[in-house]
Amino acid sequence: MLLATAALILWLIGYVALFLVQPFARCRRCAGTGERVRGRSVRTCPRCCGDRYRLRLGRRLHNAWRRTYEAGTRQPTRRRTP
Repeated sequence: MLLATAALILWLIGYVALFLVQPFARCRRCAGTGERVRGRSVRTCPRCCGDRYRLRLGRRLHNAWRRTYEAGTRQPTRRRTP
């Protein structure tokens, strides 16, 4: 049990380091080409809009957490001087 927990924590630390250093990954739908091929037609990938990259899941969760935190945090008030 202890070994499994240590392995999970180590994997989690590695994944967090990965999405902090490299927040984007290749698009899974187009394999990083930016185009979808169907028969003879070649179209722009609808998932990545031709950008070839997607935001990693961990980075999306981090961004959502930061937006929620900043929306709920009070802004410092400024004092008015007469």
